[in-house]
Amino acid sequence: SEKEPIIVSVNKEGQYFLNIGDHPSLPTDESALTLRVSAELQRTPQRKVLVKADENVHYGKVVGAMVLLQNAGAPSVGLVTQDDKPSH
Repeated sequence: SEKEPIIVSVNKEGQYFLNIGDHPSLPTDESALTLRVSAELQRTPQRKVLVKADENVHYGKVVGAMVLLQNAGAPSVGLVTQDDKPSH
């Protein structure tokens, strides 16, 4: 069965959240995030990995999250932006 993707969310304060952690609603730090994702990808290497970012977040933070995920072993990282207004 296809497992749900691993999703790292970045809120507008630039905090990271991980949907597969023990506490998905609490922010996580970079080292904990990398370790957790790395462990998951060793178990399920083909798992999809996504970064979900608030549109108001500083872009450097988004790139930072993507680099962290690649360092954790993600073969590719998708990007989903959340905005409340329709884009033109």
